[in-house]
Amino acid sequence: MHEDIVRTRAFAMPLTSPAFPIGPYRFHNREYLIITYRTDPQKLRELVPEPLQVDEPLVKFEFIRMPDSTGFGDYTESGQVIPVSLRGRKGGYSHCMFLNDHPPIAGGRELWGFPKKLANPTLRAEIDTLVGTLDYGPMRIATATMGYKHRAADLASVKAALQEPNYLLKIIPHVDGTPRICELVEYYLEDIDLKGAWTGPASLRLWSHALAPLAELPVLEVVSATHILADLTLGLGKVVHDYLAGSEPSRQKGRAHELTK
Repeated sequence: MHEDIVRTRAFAMPLTSPAFPIGPYRFHNREYLIITYRTDPQKLRELVPEPLQVDEPLVKFEFIRMPDSTGFGDYTESGQVIPVSLRGRKGGYSHCMFLNDHPPIAGGRELWGFPKKLANPTLRAEIDTLVGTLDYGPMRIATATMGYKHRAADLASVKAALQEPNYLLKIIPHVDGTPRICELVEYYLEDIDLKGAWTGPASLRLWSHALAPLAELPVLEVVSATHILADLTLGLGKVVHDYLAGSEPSRQKGRAHELTK
């Protein structure tokens, strides 16, 4: 295979059968259960990287059911998103995410920098209750419940929240283990067709786990819950902060390793 062919085909690994296709990535009937809760402000600030700022000690615990997504198939996701601001603009920082499908794990990490790990989340209606669960291996680490469609939510407010910027910390190491990419990435949800949104009574319980430390941000008070159904496109991102911009030593170390091969 000629070098030009390698360069032309290079998009994702493996070269001859990438783990995920080139976008755009459209999601149909994407269903959310989002429980916003109050947590320990000191622990929250210790986990959010500058230049992002924490305005209130809040966390959004999300369960997302995606039955029809371009290239990624049918899967479910769960994790914590922290409301933040960057230069006065409000958005959300994805702290950790757990899902049950390899292509969006690979694509999410490699393209955007989503902090995705393999686990087993579920989201389903059980009689009169919307139930979200998250298992890491055989252990239950999160359970959320919400009254099913008790009250209609304000669609304009929900859509405005979905349109806010989202932030990710993208980290890709060099072959010698030093950081080659360490960037704050901003992305948006696009072409949103909001089909419905509801609110109701809710509960959330988290359990400690060494490799899925959700409970490090403890639930002190449930503030609100939202159930959302929408079609949307996951937009590609842009770099808004480069943590290595002034860090030549780590870059030179990686370059020196390349030259000695």
